[in-house]
Amino acid sequence: MPFQTGLLLFPNLTQLDMTGPYEVFTKFPDSEVHLLWKSLEPVTAAGGMRLLPSTTFADCPQLDLLCVPGGAGMNPLLNDDEVLDFLRRQTPGARYVTSVCTGSLVLGAAGLLRGKRATTHWMSLPMLAAFGCEPVAERVVVDGNVITGGGVTAGIDFALTVAGELLGAEAAKRIQLGMEYDPHPPFDAGSPERAGPSIVEAVSAAAAARQTEREVEIERATARFAYR
Repeated sequence: MPFQTGLLLFPNLTQLDMTGPYEVFTKFPDSEVHLLWKSLEPVTAAGGMRLLPSTTFADCPQLDLLCVPGGAGMNPLLNDDEVLDFLRRQTPGARYVTSVCTGSLVLGAAGLLRGKRATTHWMSLPMLAAFGCEPVAERVVVDGNVITGGGVTAGIDFALTVAGELLGAEAAKRIQLGMEYDPHPPFDAGSPERAGPSIVEAVSAAAAARQTEREVEIERATARFAYR
């Protein structure tokens, strides 16, 4: 039976959180990759890209790998019972429960990160603690069958880590080479430690409204459920 992978779609997601891992997951042998949402209507990602779900929650098969990407649009999902219940139903039968960027906060809101180590985008990392999770400032964090990736571009590293866990290092390396994933960014500003205070301040200020909204949604979520 094919290995079943499902990636959650939702309005205003960061598409690279999903499309980076998707590129890796579609290279797995004997596998099917599903794009999941409440309906089959197109979903508009941040920036305007339109993505087409392939499977609804109601019709989704039992997944072997469940992945939740992030982005500003995940804020409402923290209190979306339809989404959270779907994740809770799928998790007991899943071999891997995973996320990229702030998708880990959605896993946390579903109660799936209690007692786990996990990561997310650097701006939201402390928020994981609200869900009984230990925040870890690493690119990819593996804790049992829970595998989480950091912000946005970490999705490819995360997916190659999953490939290594599932298929072995040699197969993961072949996927990496086939993608020519050999990053050499033109600027050394990919982390707050290296970007410098002025860049960190500017990026944080631009995201202030989104982060405040996220904090409010987390407060609502923790008021509804006990995560510790």
